[in-house]
Amino acid sequence: MILGYCTNIHPGEAWDDHFRHLREQVPAVKTTVSPDKPLALGLRLANQASIDLMQPKKLADFKVWLAETGCYIFTMNGFPYGGFHHERVKDDVHSPDWTTADRVDYTIRLFRLLTELLPADETEGGISTSPLSYRLWWPTPEARQQAMQTATDAMLTVVDELIRLRQTTGKIMHLDVEPEPDGLLDNCADFVAWYTTVLRPAARTYLAETHGLDEASADLALYDHVQLCYDVCHVAVAYEETDTVLASLATANIRVGKVQISSALQIDFTDDAAEKLAAIRAFNEPTYLHQVVARLSDGTLAYFADLPDALAAYDAATHREWRIHFHVPLFMERYGLLGSTQTSVIEVLHRQRIAPFTNHLEIETYTWGVLPSDLQAPISESISREIAWVAKHG
Repeated sequence: MILGYCTNIHPGEAWDDHFRHLREQVPAVKTTVSPDKPLALGLRLANQASIDLMQPKKLADFKVWLAETGCYIFTMNGFPYGGFHHERVKDDVHSPDWTTADRVDYTIRLFRLLTELLPADETEGGISTSPLSYRLWWPTPEARQQAMQTATDAMLTVVDELIRLRQTTGKIMHLDVEPEPDGLLDNCADFVAWYTTVLRPAARTYLAETHGLDEASADLALYDHVQLCYDVCHVAVAYEETDTVLASLATANIRVGKVQISSALQIDFTDDAAEKLAAIRAFNEPTYLHQVVARLSDGTLAYFADLPDALAAYDAATHREWRIHFHVPLFMERYGLLGSTQTSVIEVLHRQRIAPFTNHLEIETYTWGVLPSDLQAPISESISREIAWVAKHG
């Protein structure tokens, strides 16, 4: 099992900018948390950075730096395609989606880079990706169904590339699909349903035509090359239970490519509701989507596309609990009156410890720069605290 942290916390949409931030921040983290052993990194490259890094000289220089610094790449984050810091991201994080050739080209480029960057003794590598598209872009069930089919067909062209990479390199590469609130795949239940009823049948047909695979061989190729990215924050916001998700994956014969270790805001409105609403407003920032799922007094769930929508719709008579898609520091259970889903993180780490279900664990708290000012600290210090906390609880 490998534990690392995702470099999406470091800005830089062009490679030279991102590499500069890595050189400035990573050595201090390495010295603090892993002075005697190599430090694993989950590399996040924007589209432009991925194009830049395909240049042989830049790739060679990066490999030298990794070796000299005592770090290695074990996974990549291929969800955000464009800008991810110091600008409005919101639903643009899904663009371009899997209905476009740009998303396919970007993802294949990332896999070719990961094949080059994986250590020689590592036989597998994964890249997390978006949940096909953003649900709210497709206003009707028919439009969503068509988008899902188009995205599925596009994803199968990446599977074709991964089969060929395995044949030429011997390395097993997997695309790790990451459900997210308001994604076309909103939660793990959506992912399993899509995988079993849409992706798997389509893959059997596609791989029979392109590779001459029978049904069993096609299923095995899909098992190896398309897996789940289990984002703990997203699962908690959806009110899904760890054991239920893992059981459904086992029943459907689907692997977890990686776990993204992350925590969400959680608010219990059964007391101090007015004060808690005021405290929540400190997290209402304009960069990222902060979807909210509310548990109502009758046990049902209500969904809000972003935090301002939930704040405007708050109903003291019916709203009992909110879970907010805001990646907060792992090592803090509470933020004054506000809680977190830290217990979900601890539960997943415990489950992984007693019955491992993935080979890759990636810490993914990327919101340091937009946290309330009293929670901010130097980036390398914050990352080091996160890694130490996970190591303690894992």
